[in-house]
Amino acid sequence: MTLGTILQDAAILAQDVSLTLMNTFASKREVGKVIPPGHPGAGGKWPEFISAKEGDSRCACPALNAMANHGILPRDGKNISFKEMSRALNATYNYSSTFCRFVPTYAANMLKKKYDTDTVDLADLDLHNGIEHDASLFRRDVHYEPDQSVIHVPYVKELLASATGKDADGSPLLTIADVSRYSAKRRAESRAQNPEFSLDTMHKTFGSSNSSTLVTAFGGHIKDLEIFLLEERLPEGWEPKIRERNGLTILSFNKTVLTVERGIDESKFSVGSATADAKPDLSSN
Repeated sequence: MTLGTILQDAAILAQDVSLTLMNTFASKREVGKVIPPGHPGAGGKWPEFISAKEGDSRCACPALNAMANHGILPRDGKNISFKEMSRALNATYNYSSTFCRFVPTYAANMLKKKYDTDTVDLADLDLHNGIEHDASLFRRDVHYEPDQSVIHVPYVKELLASATGKDADGSPLLTIADVSRYSAKRRAESRAQNPEFSLDTMHKTFGSSNSSTLVTAFGGHIKDLEIFLLEERLPEGWEPKIRERNGLTILSFNKTVLTVERGIDESKFSVGSATADAKPDLSSN
């Protein structure tokens, strides 16, 4: 990491602290008006959904894929400027401008590109052990599935079926504890079955960050998450459950991430090692 990168990150994080403080005193965005006027999704009206076709670029991130499927990002998922990605993430999911600058900046540095001037195809983001990691809640490990755009339906269904929460209407909700428990199961499975398994502290944090989106932006609502995770589509009428005036900051988001990560206990899951004949994670197929 260069001195320039360190200073850049420090500046983003300093601004993030300021936005966090501002959110403390600012009124929240009104329900039904979270998406900015004029942006796709305002008033819950999303652009036409068109799933990826052959030759399109997609990645392991449902949030980015959904934006491409709706044309918020280029539908082919190619030649996306990092700045464009930041703006789209901010307006679509109401994560703060600092959060939406930090993550694409990290991705640009990972790919040895420049945030200010370069572009990326979504598939480029799947550099193994860059941001993409083993023991995903939505994808098989790259050892079994090199194409990380492929949704592993059994994992998603098992995750959603594990929801223990209820909303005011009695509809199922995925809770932080549910996310921690299923993350522990996936890590234990992957560690036992994948001969090339790796998951260091940084990638554990990435994993908990990805799963925390389910309970922040989506509020854990299973009905919405089924559509989002299985189709990579934004439900009609949906808007982010994040209502902070300046979006969900890195500092605030990390409270959820750390709670998820602290709740992960692999020791509760005993998983046998995969045999050569059972190579493709058969316990979840």
